[in-house]
Amino acid sequence: MKIYLPENVLEAARKRIRRIFAEFDTVVVNFSGGKDSTVVLNLALEAAEELGRLPLHVLWLDQEAEWESVVSYVRSVMADPRVTPLWFQGPFRIFNATSGADPWLWCWREGCEKDWIHPKDPLAIHENPTGVDRFAELFEAVVAHYLPGKRVAHLAGVRTDESPARLRGLTSYATYKDITWGSKKGEKLGQWTFHPLYDWTYIDVWKAIHQHGWRYCHLYDLMYQYGVPVRGMRVSNVHHETAVKVLGFMQELEPVTWSRVTERLAGVNAANHHNEFYAAPREVPPMFTSWRDYRDHLMANLVEDPVLREKFRASFDRWEANFDASIVERVMRAQVGALVVNDHEGTKFATFCAANGKHLRGRGKRAK
Repeated sequence: MKIYLPENVLEAARKRIRRIFAEFDTVVVNFSGGKDSTVVLNLALEAAEELGRLPLHVLWLDQEAEWESVVSYVRSVMADPRVTPLWFQGPFRIFNATSGADPWLWCWREGCEKDWIHPKDPLAIHENPTGVDRFAELFEAVVAHYLPGKRVAHLAGVRTDESPARLRGLTSYATYKDITWGSKKGEKLGQWTFHPLYDWTYIDVWKAIHQHGWRYCHLYDLMYQYGVPVRGMRVSNVHHETAVKVLGFMQELEPVTWSRVTERLAGVNAANHHNEFYAAPREVPPMFTSWRDYRDHLMANLVEDPVLREKFRASFDRWEANFDASIVERVMRAQVGALVVNDHEGTKFATFCAANGKHLRGRGKRAK
């Protein structure tokens, strides 16, 4: 149940951010170039200036397969004298949802400079001394290496109206003192992540940006002109399972970026030509007897890597065992959706599970 307070979300977010500055000596904005992190950045800069805490650390994990519009915008942010840049362009790997045969992009791989989608920037960190090569773990690892011995608060632009899983995770229990709108994933390293916009809608985000005249990524304007629904606009790496549909217009909006991406990543061109395939169909295809039959066919024929195939199988078996039999076909269809975008990390399927938690056997238990 939502409880509405007298203050608006903008003032609530300002209050939350000022509290974080009071609690932590070091504050880092986790930046993506997107609209949500743009709002967090500007509110954090506002608070840091008021409190005499400039310059502000800003962290961007550059995933290489980025829109040039995003790179250009982030470059302008990192060059701001109020910012201490932590622009990370060291080698790491990230999931490629467009190919079962080539499921990883090895970003910034040494010896492959001629294939990089965009060049390294002089403002960026060019090495990876952290010992970590996965995107999700790099936020804490980079900060631990470059800001050693600090108690650090990360500020990120996660909003709960985009995902039932986020709503459940950010409103259920305290993660730091009495704060629920955060994560203590990096607590052992003396780091916590906070989401001061957790109760905002996308309308609140755009109202704040335009009301204050904050600079934002020009790609949003191009998407709007192209007719992309506001909720469907994504400026993250172009091969992520939640962003595959943007490939349909990258060729027109940024043809040079498109050319570099298709040369670099297996599966991208095919994903563009068969974009409608990158979701579970509404009905079981006629050559299959059930969603389970279709799922098993995709598992055997679409996922070429035997390690990933086994990972899918084990994950699906665990989830199926936790759901009531009454929705087994819906579970199978969701698993088909995970397979067609090669979502072996479980991002999209976890959202389905959070949305259908009332059907879990022994409610309160969560499958892993």
